Amino acid sequence: MSSKNNFETNNINSTTPPNGALTEQITYVKHYTDRLFSFRTSRSSSLRFRAGEFVMIGLPGNQKPIFRAYSITSPTWDEELEFYSIKVPDGPLTSRLQKIKVGDEIFIRKKASGTVVLSTLIPGKNLYLLSTGTGIAPFASLIREPETYENYQSVILTHTCRLKAELAYGYDIAEATYTDPLVGSEAKNKLKHIATTTREESPIMGRITKLIKSNRLFDILDGNPLDPKIDRVMVCGSMDFLRDSKSMLNNMGFKEGSHREPGTYVVERAFVD
Repeated sequence: MSSKNNFETNNINSTTPPNGALTEQITYVKHYTDRLFSFRTSRSSSLRFRAGEFVMIGLPGNQKPIFRAYSITSPTWDEELEFYSIKVPDGPLTSRLQKIKVGDEIFIRKKASGTVVLSTLIPGKNLYLLSTGTGIAPFASLIREPETYENYQSVILTHTCRLKAELAYGYDIAEATYTDPLVGSEAKNKLKHIATTTREESPIMGRITKLIKSNRLFDILDGNPLDPKIDRVMVCGSMDFLRDSKSMLNNMGFKEGSHREPGTYVVERAFVD
């Protein structure tokens, strides 16, 4: 996930990669709406990450490069890197990033970080991945990771946006997962994708937190309400969404996890969409 976030650094030389960064090449770009796009880059063999983590991205140019945090949406086994971004017209980075083309170069720092990784949760039965907007990005990696299906009997990916067109990336990722030769067979049995809108009419309307509280989500899933004894939850999205989700989960008896002490739910704090 990316757009405005808490990670921004400057470096002196913008024509060569700063220390700790690699120069990668853009291999693919797809614009979903006037606000959203995805892109793929080459991947140096030295870049390692866990599904759900983010890296710092910057662009070469005449001025000091600005680095922002972007979740890697591709799985760890992919030979390329994939990212999903919002377009911010006046954004220090995204105003330029949204104009990238195949063949352009990009800086990527080698160190990956993040809290929405499998190791921050204690073992459970069902994994809920709750996202809004570009917050689906880290989960796009997690649902294509074999370990996710080894650890959980079911994986529920929810994606809430204002408009139907903004859900397209989630549908693309879900379809790619169902047909993937590595995890496709497991995903068909275990992965459920729930897309909802808050402004434009769609098959499922409403904020996912409200659908959880009203039990409508579980009627759709033909399942039981969230239970901290067996369910694990990851959350990524806007700050309002993170706040509401944390309050809801805490009231249900869930305990927030971290790298130091795994819990029954975790949130990614690095972004605001």
